[in-house]
Amino acid sequence: MHRLAAILAAFAFVATSAVAQTYPNKTVKIIVPFAAGGPADLYARVIAEKLQQALGQSFVVEDRPGGGSIIGTDAVKQSAADGYTLLMMSNTHTVNESLIADKPFKLMTDFVPVAPVNYSDLVMVIHPSVPAKDLKEFIALAKSKPGQLNYASSGPGTPYHMAGELFKAMAGVNIVHVPYKGSSGARTDLLGGQVQMMFDAIPTMAPNVRAGKLRALGTSGEHRSSVLPDVPTVSEAGVPGYEATIWLGIMAPRGTPKEVVDKLNAEITRAANSPETKAEWAKQGAVAMSMTPDQFDKYLRQDIEKWAKVVKISGAKQDQ
Repeated sequence: MHRLAAILAAFAFVATSAVAQTYPNKTVKIIVPFAAGGPADLYARVIAEKLQQALGQSFVVEDRPGGGSIIGTDAVKQSAADGYTLLMMSNTHTVNESLIADKPFKLMTDFVPVAPVNYSDLVMVIHPSVPAKDLKEFIALAKSKPGQLNYASSGPGTPYHMAGELFKAMAGVNIVHVPYKGSSGARTDLLGGQVQMMFDAIPTMAPNVRAGKLRALGTSGEHRSSVLPDVPTVSEAGVPGYEATIWLGIMAPRGTPKEVVDKLNAEITRAANSPETKAEWAKQGAVAMSMTPDQFDKYLRQDIEKWAKVVKISGAKQDQ
């Protein structure tokens, strides 16, 4: 019996090793559950290109926005757990674990962590028609007109939404959340003056700030951004202790072979942390991340707990 078990174990090892050695032998799809043109889409394409070069197979990016990441994420859950369909995810997903109770999936049950990609700060911007030259003036304006100002986001639970809710809670203001199906629509309406304020990714919004199309009131990190060095942090500009970031990572359907996960982790980590990539991302205000699958699993669980507290304190709701 022991000999049979040993033989079966040996066969299993050979089989899984063969899977890792031959993977990938066809096109791999990376589903981005956010709108085209946003940071998840842009960085997914960078990673896809690097993986294609390293592994010799096509890695294609498919944008499936909607539902604050729910639609695209569920599509990955329904896919085969073979490493040929991957999910580009963000802290939207860890927020949604407490914000949206009736999701068709549970993040840490239906998916396996593969690797983090990078993180970056956000920038708080307002339309030039808003009569506020800095953050303190904006807070004063919001307090004088409770419920009359609004801010856009790419959907419930996204980093842009939660950055806004955290700001409202810490600044003590009542600003109405206007959710969109993606960041592109939110950005377009902000530029058009249909909404007054938005938290957005610095690399995406910096050109509009430099062109004078929008006014930056603060960045969301602990330190000023190298991309917008003249813009103070929200913390130093009027809301002490404020901090919010957007980070990105890759997950796969639960059941994806460990050997495939480990291979992807090694290649994604190598791609994100190459000197060339790090230098290019630094210009955009993004910082590469590096973790093993187990470390990323722990990181995700801690982030879920963190945002559960923010959701509770802010009173954020799915339909806000």
